[in-house]
Amino acid sequence: MFRVTRVADEKGNVLIQDPPIARFLFQSSAAAWLWLVVRVYVGYEWLSSGLHKLGDPAWFGDGQAILVYWKRAVAIPEPPARPLITYDWFRAFLQLLIDTSSQGWFAKLVVAGEILIGLGLIVGALVGIAAFFGALMNVNFMLAGTTSINTTMLLLSMLLLLAWKNAGYIGLDRLLLPALGTPWGQPALRPAAKPRAGEDMPAARAA
Repeated sequence: MFRVTRVADEKGNVLIQDPPIARFLFQSSAAAWLWLVVRVYVGYEWLSSGLHKLGDPAWFGDGQAILVYWKRAVAIPEPPARPLITYDWFRAFLQLLIDTSSQGWFAKLVVAGEILIGLGLIVGALVGIAAFFGALMNVNFMLAGTTSINTTMLLLSMLLLLAWKNAGYIGLDRLLLPALGTPWGQPALRPAAKPRAGEDMPAARAA
């Protein structure tokens, strides 16, 4: 299950192959049912959050909701209390957004992003891209001091990123990825040459 094999391409470059369990999880269409459940769960969380904000004027209007969120995040309390933001560079970034009154367009960007990420994951369209931006938003929420469900969402999004080739197989990616030319064609492979005496990794034929 965890055996690692190696093969060589037509140029003689040695390619270390994934173990069978990794090939099953991140390459096999049989695992697409597992990723369908993960996709729908993560996608539903993003979509429901985005639709809730879409109907809230404080989010999709003047952006006051995110402004309040930013001000709470950048606040530095009196000791021994600790600030929500650990990294000064991120506090400076949020303070810049506050000073430039960016809450209006930024709140709309967040709402649109959550809805698009949710839809992409649920219908299986460009799952890898949707999972990447979902993870990016989770990281930003966590940097601002909001843990909540973000840690779980981040972990699941990272797994979907690894499974970008087959996570959307039961979905639109089954048509989109071949149409876009991905996953890309693999070079012709042959068994790698046997290592010389003293080399650590033994030669093995591709499974």
